[in-house]
Amino acid sequence: MEELTSAIEGKKIRLFPGPSGSPAVYLPCFMDEGKAVNDLVRGMTDEPFTLIAISDLNWDDDLSPWYCAPLFKKAAPNGGKADEFLGLLIREIIPQAESHLASAPSYRAIAGYSLAGLFALYSLYRTDIFSRAASMSGSLWFPDFLEYTRSHEMLRKPDCVYLSLGDRECRTRNQILQTVQERTEALEADLSAAGIPTVFELNPGNHYQDSDGRSARGIAWMLEQKPSIK
Repeated sequence: MEELTSAIEGKKIRLFPGPSGSPAVYLPCFMDEGKAVNDLVRGMTDEPFTLIAISDLNWDDDLSPWYCAPLFKKAAPNGGKADEFLGLLIREIIPQAESHLASAPSYRAIAGYSLAGLFALYSLYRTDIFSRAASMSGSLWFPDFLEYTRSHEMLRKPDCVYLSLGDRECRTRNQILQTVQERTEALEADLSAAGIPTVFELNPGNHYQDSDGRSARGIAWMLEQKPSIK
């Protein structure tokens, strides 16, 4: 099956199919990096998968779980519309994308970079449709997010979770952004303590370096993990 492109409520959907029954990986995208990430993943692992990339997002609003005031002068606030986007994903995007597949995926996973990485983790607390998640350079500095994860239960214990950051991401004058590594490491410890296979990797560079490569490595790792026995 060849790549398919469609649109739902202004969101661009690109489907990069794998063999019948492959896991389906959903990837909210900042630009339109789905093809680049897809090609990189397929060069890193022999594990089959179907990638569904979603772009043309209202990035600051669609992926943030609640309102957050601007971190910098002239920056936009985060509008806190993640639940609305997740509803669209579950209600329309996933059914339409998977209607083009020859058979149902063996499981669904969600991955994302930056705010999309935050959204990937947040989704585990709001729906049980994803059994794996990968958050690359995830915005875990987001105010009250770690506290949220500690006061709420995931709706499904995932098979695995991947976390990564650049080793210079916490080196910033902004006091909120400075917390990103500390909070990511704390979440990794919490998830591991809960019996969820979790890995945290530090990559060289700041937040903006090698985003496609970091995304691909996280997805490849996630695909290569064996399902847990439940």
